[in-house]
Amino acid sequence: MLLQNQRPQLRPQTTAHLAQTMALLELTVEELHQKVEAELARNPALELIDEFRCPTCHKILHNKQLCPTCTNTMGGSPDQPIVYLSSHEDFFVKPRISSYSNDLPDDNFAPDRETLPAYILRQVGPDLHVDDRQIAVHILTAIDEDGFLTIKPLEIALYHHVPLSRVEKIIHLIQHADPIGVGSAGPKDALLVQLEVLSEHLAIPHLAEKAILAGIELLSPHHLPELARHLNIPASQAKEIVRFISDNLNPFPGRAHWGDQTNAGSSEGQENTYHFPDVIISRATEEENTPLVVEIAMPFYGSLRVNPLFREALQEAPIEKSELWQEDLEQATLLVKCLQQRNHTIVRLMQTLVVKQRDFILYGDAYLKPITRADLADELEVHESTMSRAVSDKAVQLPNRRIIPLSMFFDRSLHIRTVLKQLIEQETYTLSDSQIAVLLLGMGFPVARRTVAKYRSIEGILPAHLRNRSYKPHLMLPQHNEQSVAV
Repeated sequence: MLLQNQRPQLRPQTTAHLAQTMALLELTVEELHQKVEAELARNPALELIDEFRCPTCHKILHNKQLCPTCTNTMGGSPDQPIVYLSSHEDFFVKPRISSYSNDLPDDNFAPDRETLPAYILRQVGPDLHVDDRQIAVHILTAIDEDGFLTIKPLEIALYHHVPLSRVEKIIHLIQHADPIGVGSAGPKDALLVQLEVLSEHLAIPHLAEKAILAGIELLSPHHLPELARHLNIPASQAKEIVRFISDNLNPFPGRAHWGDQTNAGSSEGQENTYHFPDVIISRATEEENTPLVVEIAMPFYGSLRVNPLFREALQEAPIEKSELWQEDLEQATLLVKCLQQRNHTIVRLMQTLVVKQRDFILYGDAYLKPITRADLADELEVHESTMSRAVSDKAVQLPNRRIIPLSMFFDRSLHIRTVLKQLIEQETYTLSDSQIAVLLLGMGFPVARRTVAKYRSIEGILPAHLRNRSYKPHLMLPQHNEQSVAV
């Protein structure tokens, strides 16, 4: 009977401990700082004292020094990093207030990101007559985020009092700029323009144009039988046509990668801006074989604990406040324990991760080893969701002072994309995706052509026919084919 009475009391406490630990684990150091500050202001049972303890052996440290005991054991060899918690003030330097009232923030001088209309106008401008440039601007400002023209060409012609053929000629020029198809009336027209340009460099499957004219909805894999009946061809041939279109054409050209950036509407193009790192990695010394020092940010300097005076006062609390004070005490105790558990998890994570990715940290993206969160979770004997929360939204500063997301340590394609970029930067003639796939295979990276196209798109690199036209107009590729690539 005693065990039956105790179990309902223990289960909520365990659940609350796990839930709050997971919630704290997801927070960045800045968010955690705000959380702790709010709890200190709200809960009288919490106290922040001016002392700092080693997260491993819990000895009191003086003058923000490293723990001498744990430093000797953790940094015994160059491969073993020195991992410790560092105070909030050590990570973030408060901005100096200028004595000049007319000083402007540095952000006012940051370069603006080039918009898609400006990017296209820069391409077509030299080919336009001076009088047509105003019409081109009118067209470009009427293009939506998908890359489609939102007003009819006839309306533009009437507005500028020019023939419709003149407006259509400018639209044709815009459609053939990068990204190809921008300025079209819809997805079907954009695909037809891209197919026309692609036919100048690649063999186009028979009936591909008719398949596009049949309707975008028929290009779905679920509608292959219907497309095959419409074109009067076998289903296998229809499948090849749909595969070619999906691999090489984009029905929404405004969302494609263009220039040196990506469209804001693209999820892959969204950039995370990290103002403060959650972890700083540096070398212990300037020597080559030296341990790495890993500082994990604490949201405050000192130790968070339950106020012992509040615990004593609870014994003599008035009846009407006893329950409220007891709740404050429990919440304070829970927060302190969960914060310790959060720190312990992140310390273990970084100890293992820095050992595995030492070459990446020191020598760059090409040395990243492909590992997954699930593999590391198994090694640390924690749940995969715990690992995902520990990695989420965290930033790491590398020894070269580059700040990257912690999730980059688990990017299984980064080293391949780095080699791919090097191949394209060093190409003596414009390489197709198939040729790059052959070269990567010879270097020990077996990837398919469509995977090369995906990685190239992630890196914002133009396809071969656009690189050839935009970057190397003096180099031609007709004498090279898929079989002539030497590995």
